[in-house]
Amino acid sequence: MTQASLVILDREGVLTECVAPFMRSPEEFRPIPGAFEAIARLNQAGVRVVVATNQAGVGRGLFDMATVNAIHDRMHKAAVAAGGRIDAVFYCPHPEEAGCRCRKPGTGLFEEIAERYSLGSLVGVPAVGDSIRDLQAADRAGAQAVLVRTGKGRETESAGALPAEVVTHDDLGAFVDDWLKRAA
Repeated sequence: MTQASLVILDREGVLTECVAPFMRSPEEFRPIPGAFEAIARLNQAGVRVVVATNQAGVGRGLFDMATVNAIHDRMHKAAVAAGGRIDAVFYCPHPEEAGCRCRKPGTGLFEEIAERYSLGSLVGVPAVGDSIRDLQAADRAGAQAVLVRTGKGRETESAGALPAEVVTHDDLGAFVDDWLKRAA
């Protein structure tokens, strides 16, 4: 596998509407319009799609792994219904105060992805998110940080202090259109 055949996505704000403070049940799963169709377009171009997501609610005892798995089952089914697939989900169950390496803006999830797919580095791998911690984690891991304006993306963009090489798009579909056009 090459870096050009992998895209990393955050979950809330990129694929699903944000639920404050946490998505606590599968019933709260609301796809962002066009997001799963964008995944299908990536897959049709031979690109693997993985999700990297913080799930601090597990560590805080607000929901359990069965709930996370049920939400991810809905996410996988939404991808399939749109003609695509999500190859893997990498998540951090720890709250911020745990100080773990896997919680974004830490790079542990990205390092795990690189190892799983036998990539020496993530240089050239787009990592799409809507929050500053998504962008910081991608940048620190050597991936291409991509900001979408869905979810918290507009607020993140307005707040500034973005990593130097961030690419910005209105939503996942716009990113995929642009990225596939450049790859052609």
